[in-house]
Amino acid sequence: MLSALVAVPLIGAVVVASMKREHAAAARWTALGFAGAVAVITAVVALGFDYADDAPWLQFTESYTWIGAWDLNLSWGIDGIALLLVALTAGLTPIAMLAAWRDLDAVQRSVPTFFALVLALQAAMLATFLASNVLLFYFFFEAMLVPMYFLIGSYGTGPKKQYAAVKFFLYSLLGGLLMLVAVIALWVNNGGVFDWATLVESEPLAAGTLQNWLFLGFFVAFAIKAPFFPFHTWLPDAGGAAPAAVAALLVGVMDKIGTFAILRYCLPLFPDATKTFAPWVIGMSVIGVIYAAFVAIGQTDLKRLVAYTSIAHFGFIGLGIFAFTQASATGAVLYMFNHGLATGLLFIVVGFLTLRRGSAQIKDYGGAAKTLPLLAGIFLFAGLASLSLPGTAPFISEFLVLFGAFTENEPVAVVAALGIILAAAYVLWMYQRTMQGDRNPELDEVPAMKRDLTLREKALVAPLVVAILGFGFYPQPLIDAIEPAVDHTLGFVADEPADLPMGVSNE
Repeated sequence: MLSALVAVPLIGAVVVASMKREHAAAARWTALGFAGAVAVITAVVALGFDYADDAPWLQFTESYTWIGAWDLNLSWGIDGIALLLVALTAGLTPIAMLAAWRDLDAVQRSVPTFFALVLALQAAMLATFLASNVLLFYFFFEAMLVPMYFLIGSYGTGPKKQYAAVKFFLYSLLGGLLMLVAVIALWVNNGGVFDWATLVESEPLAAGTLQNWLFLGFFVAFAIKAPFFPFHTWLPDAGGAAPAAVAALLVGVMDKIGTFAILRYCLPLFPDATKTFAPWVIGMSVIGVIYAAFVAIGQTDLKRLVAYTSIAHFGFIGLGIFAFTQASATGAVLYMFNHGLATGLLFIVVGFLTLRRGSAQIKDYGGAAKTLPLLAGIFLFAGLASLSLPGTAPFISEFLVLFGAFTENEPVAVVAALGIILAAAYVLWMYQRTMQGDRNPELDEVPAMKRDLTLREKALVAPLVVAILGFGFYPQPLIDAIEPAVDHTLGFVADEPADLPMGVSNE
């Protein structure tokens, strides 16, 4: 099943890429069909997943010979954390495709190529969540840069799209090269082993200089991908230049690979180094929450504003992981999933606005709710979900992070909580300047600004709205999936290490 999750979108990318440029409609529907197949397979995996506390850590494990001379295998496995992120990827990708359904009409670029790149990106993201081989993970961790680079550089908007694409690629490539050095060093110091399960079940490297350097090699790559402050500067440019649907995938899913990888690799493989650097990471996270919130308040571009809000949210995720409590870590994983829903919706709605107005500048709006009441309502809902309004899914995530962090470090939790107030400021002020107040007379000269949500747009935002409300009032199914994997992961950094996890081996 897990091999199929990676293979189906890869095959779809090849099929769609082979279509002629004039067959745009067929390419759209074919790509959507492959993305729908991925969603179906994900549903089958979720239904067959064992959510019991004593279930194996990795499930649906598969292993196939890759490079026999090096004893390398294509190894796949999924735990509760990966399951949520795979579900997010499988659900958000077809929604992003529908959001970009007509956006490309104004861009003189190949429609089949665009949808092929989206499918290739989906395959690479799924592979990083499912890989249980360190080198296999690294391969797809780097491979996903290629489709995202072209999606931003070729299909993006604004005069700086090429700059944003190159900056994104170079930042990520630099982090990937540091990780490659650490991967090779890990392989040398563990007897030529790349298999994640074998590494986890082995004695960790002795605490000290080597483990610290290896941790940093992995962590910096993941911190750039996340992005954590101060490694964040590529995101506002990439998020601002990317098409809104692509930005939803970039911030909603792709960035989560960084925080997922910290849990999957840094904590189990380098537990002593993780504890050594935890105070520094917590400090970075809290600074990121406050700094990004203040910068977001001053933004004049809608997409850049949403990108900065995500940097603040990743500060909460980092705080939740490195507080090392079950509540905070569970909240951090929930935050990854719920942030993908809320910010994905917010980026998509911003895309609706910019498509109609032809501009992402806040000054070009004002009073738009008078002619776009439904779009304005969804925009407000997405903004309130982004600031973790009670009753929306992100609220319980933020609550658990702050609750867990408070039990370990009260001052840090109190400072981080100030980010909630700042979030209300930048979200409500953004909404006020675009939708409320005196109507900008220039909007009356733009016919598209009088067209409220279409049937297609209603259909693609409805699942996100339902999910945000549903998991806001009843998050227990998500928590049931997360907690066993969180317990296993935190066992490596506990003062009294837990027994080795059951069922993690591929044998």
